[in-house]
Amino acid sequence: MTSESFNASVHLTDRHVAAGRGDHVAITGPAGTLTYAELATQVAELATGLRKLGVRPEERVLLVMSDRPETVVTILAVMRMGAVAVPVSTMYNGAELGDLVRDSRARLVVATPEFEPAVREALTGAPEVTRLLLTDRDWGEVAAPGGPVDPPYDTWRDSPALWLYTSGTTGAPKAAMHRHGAIRDVYETYGRQVLGIRPDDRCLSVARLFFAYGIGNSMFFPLAAGATAILDPARPTPGGVIARVAQERPTLFFAGPTFFAALLAAAADDTATADAFSSVRLAVSAGEALPAEIYRRFTGRFGVDVIDGLGSTEALHIFISNRPGQVRPGTSGTVVPGYEARLLDERGEPAGVGEPGQLYVRGDSIATGYWCRTATTRQVFQGEWLRTGDTYVREEDGSYRCLGRSNDMIKAGGIWVSPMEVEARLLQHESVGECAVVAYIDGEGLEKPVACVVAAPGRTVDAGELIGFCRDGLASFKRPREVLVLDELPKTATGKIQRVVIRRLAADRLDKG
Repeated sequence: MTSESFNASVHLTDRHVAAGRGDHVAITGPAGTLTYAELATQVAELATGLRKLGVRPEERVLLVMSDRPETVVTILAVMRMGAVAVPVSTMYNGAELGDLVRDSRARLVVATPEFEPAVREALTGAPEVTRLLLTDRDWGEVAAPGGPVDPPYDTWRDSPALWLYTSGTTGAPKAAMHRHGAIRDVYETYGRQVLGIRPDDRCLSVARLFFAYGIGNSMFFPLAAGATAILDPARPTPGGVIARVAQERPTLFFAGPTFFAALLAAAADDTATADAFSSVRLAVSAGEALPAEIYRRFTGRFGVDVIDGLGSTEALHIFISNRPGQVRPGTSGTVVPGYEARLLDERGEPAGVGEPGQLYVRGDSIATGYWCRTATTRQVFQGEWLRTGDTYVREEDGSYRCLGRSNDMIKAGGIWVSPMEVEARLLQHESVGECAVVAYIDGEGLEKPVACVVAAPGRTVDAGELIGFCRDGLASFKRPREVLVLDELPKTATGKIQRVVIRRLAADRLDKG
């Protein structure tokens, strides 16, 4: 034995039952409710059934599941019996899912019924899969209730527990491999010391369980604290989320900048939604940097503080964050206890205060690497340090301000321009609902900032007015040289703006004159 015994599944379930809190609600929502006692029982029964089915410790089990109690039960059951849970995006089509099934070498795939067609298509090209388990048909057969259950597998902190696929900074999806101990680490650092999560909290997350951000919000943090997770299998929409908040009365609400902007747009002309978030004591934003203007609009409209933070799939959750009551709008905040951060300039030397640099972070929750991606692992995981792929500036007060992804920076007239700085200025204009600033390379091979803008509800965009507005509030070289009006900004399944696609759209439109 190389370390103390530790099983994340036991830590998140059985511990609360042993402490006499088995009757407290662990999971609730439109798909069903489970107390901690019911959750622990179902997890143990399914773990026993999976072992009888032939699943082996440290073997991968791939999950294609919407956010519902069965999904949490499955993830915990897989970890309890020593296997590796691999929840993947439900946004993928059959061919894309097939790539992940083959890459993971999973022999068992678990799915909720709405994804059966895509999964069956995926399995046509995945001969190693021996069984598809559908929760609406096969659950009773595998997780037979009432029988004797096996004890948890003797895992330890460094035992593999969870894979999460990410495109990250480099191309095609790859699996970041996480340990059992990392699940406790993210709770002890961010969940406890930043969120201050309590047993009476109710957590609602727009990000789904197959994202690192979402699985922390809806599973690791509430279950570690003995709190309640609110799960909704429906695809999140602004109207649907506002209705769910009103019905379930969460105290902690998690989303990304794009969704906060969408909530504002949905509530723009609806006075009845003014108190929609009255139950929420704290909102959290991550996934992209939260523009200061979106922060001000949301807090002004709903009266709820929003703490923005920076995390990554490779770190499992957030490692730089603002703090409740101490928000500095437009920044990602300060380093979360338990982590260290550093900025390196183009020469690999430490960047000074106010100087841009590549962001590196280290902490116990960092993944052990990418599955079967040796070259990429060596680029991203450098000793104890994780290269995040972000460019940041550290301010005098110790807060970190995002300048954008390192490959999104624009060199205009020989001077580096942060697209996020220009976007923050544009969002202050009443006609702008959403925007993205990207580089356009003109016929002479020079980079120029170009703003792609979505009009605010009921507004029209005047390109010349916006360029002048930026010139008045920024150094002249930072102003966009062109403003293109789009109906919507292309986004990923996680709601992040697809800057690569926007650069291509801008180039196509400008090249055609």
